[in-house]
Amino acid sequence: MLQLQSAALRSYSQLALIIVAAGAIYPLLYLRQNFELSILEAFNISQTQLRYCSSMLGLIFIITYIPSGWLADRFSSRKLLAYSLLATGLLGLWFSTMPSYASLLIIYGAWGLATGLTFWAAQIKLVTMLARRDQQGRFFGILEGGRGLIEALLATIAIALFAYVLSQESGTKTLALKQVIYLYAGVLLIMAPLTYWLLDDAEAEPEQTKSRVKDSFRNDIMVVLKHREIWLCAICIACGYQLFYATYSFSAYLQQNFGLTAVMVGTITVAKLWMRPIGGIAAGFIGDWIGPEKVLSTLLALASLALAMMAVLPANAATLFMLTVVLLIGLLTYAVRGLYWATLGACNVPNNIKGLAIGIISMIGYFPEVYLPLLSASLIEQYPDGLGYQIYYLTLSIFGLLGAYAAYLLARPKI
Repeated sequence: MLQLQSAALRSYSQLALIIVAAGAIYPLLYLRQNFELSILEAFNISQTQLRYCSSMLGLIFIITYIPSGWLADRFSSRKLLAYSLLATGLLGLWFSTMPSYASLLIIYGAWGLATGLTFWAAQIKLVTMLARRDQQGRFFGILEGGRGLIEALLATIAIALFAYVLSQESGTKTLALKQVIYLYAGVLLIMAPLTYWLLDDAEAEPEQTKSRVKDSFRNDIMVVLKHREIWLCAICIACGYQLFYATYSFSAYLQQNFGLTAVMVGTITVAKLWMRPIGGIAAGFIGDWIGPEKVLSTLLALASLALAMMAVLPANAATLFMLTVVLLIGLLTYAVRGLYWATLGACNVPNNIKGLAIGIISMIGYFPEVYLPLLSASLIEQYPDGLGYQIYYLTLSIFGLLGAYAAYLLARPKI
């Protein structure tokens, strides 16, 4: 009994460390979620240029997902995660200097390498191997919810810091934004050595590494691609991620079309972040109880309907009503994110190629990150006065329903 309790304590303590690392590394890359218009002003760039930076980030992710899985199968996850945190933090210090647009493209590209190539598959594989088969839902739910809790805490501090600097007599948006960037970069630079020293990746060390090097990489890919469940899992992630990605544009949408101030919009979007621990953790435990695929199908359908509600908000909608809709979308999309990786446990992929499977699923599932920034920018410029946002949200809602059907198929036993 004591041995079981000790093993459980070790697993959850390791999960906690991964959560803090994962929760700290991504907010800097997606700073526009809460400060989009302030970034445009401080860096003197257009919305389209910022979207190109985001698209660059997505493209790098797509290119590196499979190599990321290969690395996770063969190298120490502890070292991969520590390196990622260090590199992302140092790039954040460069970002804080408000460099030129050309430099921004380099920074976003390097961020893509630091968080996609060396971080992504390593953290997913670590969590997959820490959890038993009947714990996949709760572990990934806790990962998603815990990441959200860390992000919400950091974002709350960032918004408070931003508002405080602006309230000073000499405060400007550029100065306030710079302090926010320092905050996020500083946390990363602290977490890098802590992860290196404290994370124990012994259980996640590559199996039979020497023999694996001799195996055919092409054969490994074919083994993964022959799994029907892998494809359905990837479709669920692609459709669910599009619903979530739509929330990145809420800040500009609410500020431009509903007349809200930057601080008010930031407060609303930060409130949405607090839905992540609730949605992610609750969905994980419910998924283990009922079945991750069944719960995921229902959540994708509900999230699609909620996003469609955002598209039809009247221009004179009360702030409280807008807040309610945003929080509902946040709760549902974070619940989806908390569950879609739990379906990996049902794919029956051997541990020695699990990283590769994660890389292939990620490449397909997160491919929307390449084209969504360009699609949204095109629609917003071509259809002003909020119509572009409405078309964007309704389109992604349809994809969400497609994902719900894929999750339904995934829940059905193979014939």
